[in-house]
Amino acid sequence: MKTSRARRASVVSWALVVAAAALLGAVTPAARSRVASDTAVPGAAREYRVTSLAELQARIAAAQPGDRIIVANGVYTTTGSIKVACRGTADRPVVIAAETTGGVEIRGAAGFDVVRPAAHVVLQGFRFTHAIGTVQVRAGTRHCRITRCVFQLKGKGRYLLVSGDDCEIDHNTFQNKRTPGPMFSIHGPGASGMAQRAHVHHNLFRDFTSIGQNGGETLQVGLSGKSLTNAHAVVEYNLFERCDGENETVSNKSCANVYRYNTFRDSVGELTLRHGNRCEVYGNFFLNTHGLRFFGDDHDIRDNYFERCDPAVQIGNGGTNIPPGVLTGHDRPDRVTFTGNLLVDNPRSVVMPDRANGMGALDLLFTANVLQADTGTLFTLGGPLRDARFRDNIVWGSAAAGDLPATGFRRVEPQLKRSADGVYRLSLSDDMPAAGCAAP
Repeated sequence: MKTSRARRASVVSWALVVAAAALLGAVTPAARSRVASDTAVPGAAREYRVTSLAELQARIAAAQPGDRIIVANGVYTTTGSIKVACRGTADRPVVIAAETTGGVEIRGAAGFDVVRPAAHVVLQGFRFTHAIGTVQVRAGTRHCRITRCVFQLKGKGRYLLVSGDDCEIDHNTFQNKRTPGPMFSIHGPGASGMAQRAHVHHNLFRDFTSIGQNGGETLQVGLSGKSLTNAHAVVEYNLFERCDGENETVSNKSCANVYRYNTFRDSVGELTLRHGNRCEVYGNFFLNTHGLRFFGDDHDIRDNYFERCDPAVQIGNGGTNIPPGVLTGHDRPDRVTFTGNLLVDNPRSVVMPDRANGMGALDLLFTANVLQADTGTLFTLGGPLRDARFRDNIVWGSAAAGDLPATGFRRVEPQLKRSADGVYRLSLSDDMPAAGCAAP
């Protein structure tokens, strides 16, 4: 199977971008400070320096478009929430920033509470160590941004809840959690509404210790009751490492979201499409994790890299069909495409777990993937896989093909090479038989 040299070159460029983005999440505090000081927010009209929480609250209450409120470095202890209801504009946001990135620590009872009608507000450079469950961007807010902050809160609950539309959460660190409750949740108004168009990028999520029960998601996008609502969230260029809160590192429970160019490593969890339909998952790296699990319909999963994952991919064994099944059920995966992925040295590459009276999956398209391993089994089914289509896959190594249909693959050397950044990449030789079968 042949692919143009241009496409193969673009694949290599793409992989380098992903690796660089992952490293961005792990920069030192000093480097973060230098980057933040060089990042100007356009449209600033007036700048105010405050040295107390009372001054800060008063300035926020009176803020006008373009105002920049600078909080002097130091430790501030709250007795209640810092309310933010001011409004900027797209080209003149209201900026509330630490004097230097990481130089302001907020302790005490609560943190920032961004409430209606807040719009075009930026929170920048704070270190949050106060009581958990109090940092929120509420429904009815628009175009608010939290950037270059550190979340390490105290108590049980979630670090951050976003329910407003068009929120941007970027270049933050979420770390060192040991209690029930997600690190970061995206919800929305009412019982079924979802925050629209959240953009989560270039964040570092790390060191979430197992809580031994549900409710330990690192990132949660939706809830069962909201799972048939389109959210249009984009989650990209984030690094997740040692995120062991529960099996669902990233839990998708809404529709029409994109997960791309993220790196997951050294975690017992997985990126799981637990509920919802029509999501895209592409360009991600899964290294020594539990990989990817999916339920729901019409997902597009392509061009991902899986290494040393056990398992790398779980095809959900459906327990119901939603609708009419209840929203908390395990929706049978229908019409999912799994294309152009590279799976290498995984103890179990692709599995469908057993389920009593399981409905399996319907109309899976499994094409142009590379599966290479010397141990274990490449494809194991614990339930029905009706109307599936397998074609143009490459298999190599001593691992048994298992339930992968013989007509759906060729056993041929894919000529993978370990690159300087430690991951395998496809050879660029014109006669490479697997060229174009997997993107990373």
